[in-house]
Amino acid sequence: MRHLPVMFSEVMEGLAVKAGGTYLDGTFGRGGHARGVLAQLGPAGRLLVMDKDPEAIAEAGRLAHDDARVAWRRGSFADLARWPLADPGLDGVLLDLGVSSPQLDVAERGFSFGKDGPLDMRMDPDSGESAAQWLAHASEKDIADVLWTYGEERQSRRIARAIVARRGDAPLLRTAQLAELIASVMPRGDSKIHPATRSFQAIRIFINRELVDLEAGLDAALERLKPGGRLAVISFHSLEDRIVKRFMASHAKAPPANRRMPVELPFTPVLRLLDGAQKAGAAELAANPRARSAVLRVAEKLAAAGGAVAA
Repeated sequence: MRHLPVMFSEVMEGLAVKAGGTYLDGTFGRGGHARGVLAQLGPAGRLLVMDKDPEAIAEAGRLAHDDARVAWRRGSFADLARWPLADPGLDGVLLDLGVSSPQLDVAERGFSFGKDGPLDMRMDPDSGESAAQWLAHASEKDIADVLWTYGEERQSRRIARAIVARRGDAPLLRTAQLAELIASVMPRGDSKIHPATRSFQAIRIFINRELVDLEAGLDAALERLKPGGRLAVISFHSLEDRIVKRFMASHAKAPPANRRMPVELPFTPVLRLLDGAQKAGAAELAANPRARSAVLRVAEKLAAAGGAVAA
């Protein structure tokens, strides 16, 4: 079954692709959005794609082999400003955050507690520690802090205590082991959400430095966008969306007046917000339930003087 890119129509409308433009997809995945951009580019257009995932980059390489307008680079979008091909400036940047459907569906990647597999969770399996390796040595306090900070898990201390106690008997190496352990210490309630959901999210975000990369990637995208260029970001949980919302607002709107400041500092907007927070429509949700938590935000970079650029 072909991967369904989330909010495809809304992303294409938000990017407003120019035939001769240069666009960067910082989260290629299986290329659904990227192919949509490519279909609207003319012969002089350029598509740059990035991803940490080796399988995603292998797919990007095949696309580049078939189309000379495509160039790829394995790595985090946090480093997009360091890619020389982005130096001339970009007409659009897309960031589709979080874990992709193909990553969730492959048990061996260790992202999902719904499928038993190695407790890995790395988007780049060739870099850094796996979730199992980190849980084997992290302190109880550090584990609790991660679960609370990145998963907003109210039972973070109880879960961390259980993890440390269990690893004293045997290492946690499988997703099912961790999910069952978390479920065993969580209060029984009527929630339809699996007890391990927030903890798995938190560990995954921490292992992959997702929020750190997001903040760096937003700065890099703004730096490389041309005046009139569009930044489109799809978030899947409140922590991501909060960062995106604040970033765009801080560059589009003057901060609230501070009565303690004797002189109001001048503010020149560098972004124009477009359409607010967009959600997937009913038809998409019926075909792809994973889109229910997606939030799309789009902004346009303004000219140096602060005025909007004519289309």
